Amino acid sequence: MNTKDARTDVIIIGAGIAGIAAAIRLQVSGKRVVVLEAAEGPGGKLSQFRLGGYRFDRGPSLFTMPHWVDELFELAGEKAIDNFPYRRLDPVTKYFFADGSRFRAWKEREKLLDEFEKQLGESRKQVETYLDRSRDKYEFTAPFFVENSLHRLKTYLTPKLIPALLKLPTLGTGQTLNAHNKSKFKNPNTVQLFNRYATYNGSDPYQAPAALSLIPHLEFNIGAFLPVGGMYSITDSLYRMALRLGVEFRFETPVQEIVLESNKVSGIRLANEVLKAPVVLSNADVFTTYRRLLPNNKAPERILKQPRSSSALIFYWGIKHTFPELDVHNIFFSSDYKWEFKEIFVDQNLPKEPTVYVNISSKIESSDAPEGCENWFVMINVPANTGQDWDQLIPEARKTIIEILNKQLGTLIEDLIEEEAVFEPRTIESLTGSWQGSLYGTSSNNAMAAFLRHSNKSRSIKGLYFCGGSVHPGGGIPLCLQSGKIAAQMIIEDAKG
Repeated sequence: MNTKDARTDVIIIGAGIAGIAAAIRLQVSGKRVVVLEAAEGPGGKLSQFRLGGYRFDRGPSLFTMPHWVDELFELAGEKAIDNFPYRRLDPVTKYFFADGSRFRAWKEREKLLDEFEKQLGESRKQVETYLDRSRDKYEFTAPFFVENSLHRLKTYLTPKLIPALLKLPTLGTGQTLNAHNKSKFKNPNTVQLFNRYATYNGSDPYQAPAALSLIPHLEFNIGAFLPVGGMYSITDSLYRMALRLGVEFRFETPVQEIVLESNKVSGIRLANEVLKAPVVLSNADVFTTYRRLLPNNKAPERILKQPRSSSALIFYWGIKHTFPELDVHNIFFSSDYKWEFKEIFVDQNLPKEPTVYVNISSKIESSDAPEGCENWFVMINVPANTGQDWDQLIPEARKTIIEILNKQLGTLIEDLIEEEAVFEPRTIESLTGSWQGSLYGTSSNNAMAAFLRHSNKSRSIKGLYFCGGSVHPGGGIPLCLQSGKIAAQMIIEDAKG
């Protein structure tokens, strides 16, 4: 076995979006960074593939907080607009309710309030108050729960902490998100619409705390966006910038073990060599990191045994037809949302009547589908893989999804599908390393969930750090970017100290 001793300051395991973001920050700071990725290319869940004449983004399809990507280009001395153009969506999402009513979430505030009033019968003032409070909740919690580590003393040694703590009761930590929303709106469809935001971190609105009511701020007040070239452009633009900075990427290079000496990181072991480095940053799922890469070390069992977030069943369909009544983001709600989440989180089964999400990037990116056709990313929430009979469940779910879409759209979708691929909990786990195929690591189905996520630094192993959706501050593109930032800052600060 060969051992390479050439100077490497930081080895990053995994080229997901958090790992790439961290690599950029570390390289800019003067570190020499090597990124090791088991897959054949960068991105993790945020990758792409083609079927015939159709292009699909494999994973995340909603993009908010684009300024956190812009920030990386600015850090590297480049102009974001020259490397990463994007557009704000209008409408953000089109909603189809089980009772036949429809709703468009417009980007412009007055137009949005009109829609709530005319389509859902809600008070304009009530909706505006809800969205303003959503913004306020985000702004006083983000500096502590999103932008910094919860596991470092200096986070709490700031003058802003006391005012934020005094506002904590306004988060509604003693209520579920559903109870909070029911107290604010009279139309069950409006409650269902705002309950949906629990799914943004793979949670159940009937268990998750009302604190998640800050999430709508990101979409309604800041906006949702689509990069030119599709979601994969986020990965591609940052990856190319990392290369320009001198970050070394090695693909199809699975890590066998994190090597320790006296409980201190000394490098990593590959199939045929050992790479030396004093710091390892794992962008792999934290469960996988401990169980597979540190098999002989004591793991933080309390954290690893937290309930997993939901997973997803995704059908990628090349549709030989266009639907003008659909937009980029479309939600077809189930008639019994509470029962749907019971089936997912309590019964650990696929819902009999799921809510169906359809993303169509070709609505804007015309090259994503042949002329007169559309690329459909069709997803339902499902439980993490605990041994369900997926080979039986997936065909049944496909049939149900088609029936729902046929009823809402008045068509026969099955006759229009000319290309198809499937992504489900087992393949999510095998391709991305996410334990049990959960999309966000652990769920947020209790008020203390934010504090029970693994920190961005190991407490027991010197030189070991973590980033990505399975650790603080959580999953989704914006939080993964912040996770990479927090971990990189820790590494830089610890090196100085």
